[in-house]
Amino acid sequence: MAGDAKKLQPIIVKKIKKGGHGAHGGAWKIAYADFVTAMMAFFLLMWLLGSTSEGDKKGIQDYFQNPLKVAMAGGTGSGDATSIIKGGGTDITRQGGQVKNGDIDEESRRRAQQSMKLAQAKAERERLETLSQKVNDVIDASAKLSAFKNQIRLDMTRDGLRIQIVDEQNRPMFQSGDASVQPHMREILRAIGSVLSEVPNKLTLEGHTDAKPFPGGELGYSNWELSSDRANASRRELLLGGLADARVLRVQGLAASVPFDRADTLNPINRRISIIVMTREAEDRFFQGGDAPEPEPQEPEQAPLVGPPRIVPEHSRPQHSSR
Repeated sequence: MAGDAKKLQPIIVKKIKKGGHGAHGGAWKIAYADFVTAMMAFFLLMWLLGSTSEGDKKGIQDYFQNPLKVAMAGGTGSGDATSIIKGGGTDITRQGGQVKNGDIDEESRRRAQQSMKLAQAKAERERLETLSQKVNDVIDASAKLSAFKNQIRLDMTRDGLRIQIVDEQNRPMFQSGDASVQPHMREILRAIGSVLSEVPNKLTLEGHTDAKPFPGGELGYSNWELSSDRANASRRELLLGGLADARVLRVQGLAASVPFDRADTLNPINRRISIIVMTREAEDRFFQGGDAPEPEPQEPEQAPLVGPPRIVPEHSRPQHSSR
């Protein structure tokens, strides 16, 4: 019986339910994200404070104390009205105020431009002086040209290097009262044209005569037409020497309006052809305002010569029978 009672004793099984810690869940992730965001904002704030000038900090402080006053007054630290983020700017090296895009010191830019122009003018003058020496060398190297070196005069003017080929009583450049070029004048012009083809400067050609009038008077063919025709004839000879036609900027006849020898307007030296190798400044003046270069006549004894000067006393000058 005892064994049967033991068999009928119930068996009790205990089951333990494991909970999921419902009180915690995933809230820690949200808290961590907030912490990271706060740290990022903190470091961003530290960077902004470190890169902001004292003037901008003062402006920010004034803005929060009285925003309407700062916004209306503007000035250092008030921020850029075109920017969403006020204050600051694009250049953190400045010590105060808003720095806008394209903010340039006008005075510094003006000084830089002036220095550049001076450097260009100096380099151009050196190039023209080198060109002057080369013209001298070409004339000295030619037996034919060296015989006429007294008639070739070089000097620097406001508009550039001026090469003047002057007339002499016994060696005229053109036929009397005509624009026909004499053979020795052709050789001079073609040699000069070959040298000038090596520089990029523009040229001005001027024709000059003496003051002796034509028999027909001022209403007929006069020194104005003659000086223009001779300047243009000289241009053609320069082209035959190798000069490009596009290099010639101006051809003009000045008649006897700018005499070389102002004391004696009938002196043969007044009959001349002037070739001006223009500087960049002279070219700019021509294209911007169309003004002609200022003539700078010099007395015969003052003009720089390729060869020694030839000075004829007043009492021994021959009477001029040709222009």
